[in-house]
Amino acid sequence: MTAKSATPAPRATVHGYPRQGPNRELKKAIEGYWKGRVSADALRATAADLRRANWRQLAETGVHEVPTGDFSYYDHVLDTTVMVGAIPERHRAAVDADALDGYFAMARGTQDVAPLEMTKWFDTNYHYLVPELGPGTVFTADSGKQVAELKEALAQGLTARPVLVGPVTYLLLAKPAPGVPADFEPLTLLDRLLPVYAEVLADLRAAGAEWVQLDEPALVQDRTPAELNAAERAYRDLGALTDRPRLLVASYFDRLGDALPVLAKAPVDGLALDFTEAAANLDALATVGGLPGKRLIAGVVNGRNIWVNDLEKSLAILGTLLGLADRVDVAASCSLLHVPLDAAAERDIEPQIQRWLAFARQKTAEIVTLAKGLAQGTGAIAAELAANRADLNSRATSPITHDPAVRARAAAVTEADARRSQPYGERAAAQRAHLGLPLLPTTTIGSFPQTSELRAARADLRSGRTDTADYEERIKAEIQEVIAFQEKTGIDVLVHGEPERNDMVQYFAEQLTGYLATQHGWVQSYGTRYVRPPVLAGDISRPEPMTVRWTTYAQSLTGRPVKGMLTGPVTMLAWSFVRDDQPLGDTARQVALALRDEVGDLEAAGTSVIQVDEPALRETLPLRTADRPAYLAWATEAFRLTTAGVRPDTQIHTHMCYAEFGDIVQAIDDLDADVISLEAARSHMQVARELAAHGYPREAGPGVYDIHSPRVPGTEEAADLLRTGLEAIPAERLWVNPDCGLKTRGWPETRASLENLVAAARTVRAELPAS
Repeated sequence: MTAKSATPAPRATVHGYPRQGPNRELKKAIEGYWKGRVSADALRATAADLRRANWRQLAETGVHEVPTGDFSYYDHVLDTTVMVGAIPERHRAAVDADALDGYFAMARGTQDVAPLEMTKWFDTNYHYLVPELGPGTVFTADSGKQVAELKEALAQGLTARPVLVGPVTYLLLAKPAPGVPADFEPLTLLDRLLPVYAEVLADLRAAGAEWVQLDEPALVQDRTPAELNAAERAYRDLGALTDRPRLLVASYFDRLGDALPVLAKAPVDGLALDFTEAAANLDALATVGGLPGKRLIAGVVNGRNIWVNDLEKSLAILGTLLGLADRVDVAASCSLLHVPLDAAAERDIEPQIQRWLAFARQKTAEIVTLAKGLAQGTGAIAAELAANRADLNSRATSPITHDPAVRARAAAVTEADARRSQPYGERAAAQRAHLGLPLLPTTTIGSFPQTSELRAARADLRSGRTDTADYEERIKAEIQEVIAFQEKTGIDVLVHGEPERNDMVQYFAEQLTGYLATQHGWVQSYGTRYVRPPVLAGDISRPEPMTVRWTTYAQSLTGRPVKGMLTGPVTMLAWSFVRDDQPLGDTARQVALALRDEVGDLEAAGTSVIQVDEPALRETLPLRTADRPAYLAWATEAFRLTTAGVRPDTQIHTHMCYAEFGDIVQAIDDLDADVISLEAARSHMQVARELAAHGYPREAGPGVYDIHSPRVPGTEEAADLLRTGLEAIPAERLWVNPDCGLKTRGWPETRASLENLVAAARTVRAELPAS
């Protein structure tokens, strides 16, 4: 392939970069600030150092244009809420008194003021803070953060492109504020919001911005004609501004579909498209006649997964795109926020396998290599292409990726293997007789606080400072404390608290074949919560039981039922970096069969209640409606395959949290779990109403305690939520539980909150009519 000389030389760029630093310096500084150990000035200095280090690394690798404004103390959608002045009324005094403390109050809440609702960013495991808007919302521009960070980059002599959440996506992500009718549509505020964006764009132009990127990922979802008209109007008006930088509208995670011709015709200066998750964008771009006179940023390196890029395949796509735009630049498909920082930091992964991996720094190098090859021809990157071919071949032929026994077992699965032996009504009667629970039974989701002492004990075991026997005595002592507390508090179905688990996915991944664990592969989930997704590299099997020992130990301490706790197959995929060399449904079936073995061993050991968590079922839902039936078919089958082998009187629970559940209620029904617990506190029992509207026939526990906030809900607050839940779900099918696991909370707030939760259940139970 030879480079074309008629168009500007392709250059490398990225949409965003990991925020945390190589050793999670940002997390430590923010949490130190919350605890009063780090000053606001010291926190700001740490953040500035991390931004400069990111930009320097990008520039030194060969990235021509660095992003600014993507850095955040907590969440970039919350940053946009501040930028447009849409501060909820209940937080306005705090923000006016101290902008930084008010910002964190919106994210985390205080004892007296609830935080903003939190939910998943499209189909990722990143969580954003949901804007709250209403007919009375007044927008005001505050471009201080965006301008300051742009100036920081320009002061280093860099070419910089500010990145903002676009106005249409911002409004489509928003919800009606508390007290606003539920049918209020935030998109009706577009004409009120656009002048604020115009002011921010003018401020950025005055500060030296040549280009500004406006992210519109909401346009890759199915959109109504009215929503597409809103997008057309937004970019007609912003494009017509005279005092503005050049505008780049970015989309990612899927194909643009009907929105592509709208944006292609808009008076903007460029588009960024995803050609990894959305290969259909290539054909669609040709169909609309390309982007004459416009810049195209081609996302050909997967920004969401960690496998090395197929450079030759990407170069072929890029070569086709050269004729479809005035200028083609090379990028990842989306912000690199969704991948860890540096694969070179992993010292415990076999070197051959490590060469299969590309984290943010390696992806940046791939982008630069592709831009060079596109500009100068393949001869200029011959060595890189040869090494890449060798790495791809190594992975394709590795015994890790192909286990004949696993594949044979998966191929032998029948429809009957994924079906319970009796219908729900008969199972429910058997379970009530067996368990003897009261109305409104109380339970928790699974994990209890992971104290610094517990984390230190695991670190000591890894480093050899303590031996296995001492470590296990420490775990036993923790389980004893958790069981004793739950019994004293009056919880009906207990958990062992999971003190031995580092993470709900990693713990299992470390005990299954086909998975790889990282030491430094941290990725932001929300705020200062970072996770290390394991790498699902090959065929999956379970060599030996994973949870039975600790569950049965906990059960030996009490006469009340103790739940066995597992992470479901879809979540094991979604919260891992999953292999991309076979269909996801095939991988899910392998994981389900491994977990089915664990469920059977738990039941055989006397466990009567088994919870298989699937919080990622909604998260992994395809963004386009047409793609959803195929996904939901294999996803729900995988859950049933995991759980269907148990006796009728064994009660199967599942759990989901922090997502929009309304559009998967039928899938929740199709799981055929006996009990489901769901997040509901921040969303004011919305999911209970959605279940009722669907006619959901099984038991459910919509949460009454928001565990992602440090505040302790009072007894009456929890009781009021329960009463709201009872309006939708009858008492004989309603459970009482927190929104999610308690791993991130401290013991004092956990004790107080659960005591209030149990008291609320007793209060409302006493209000029920006598049967």
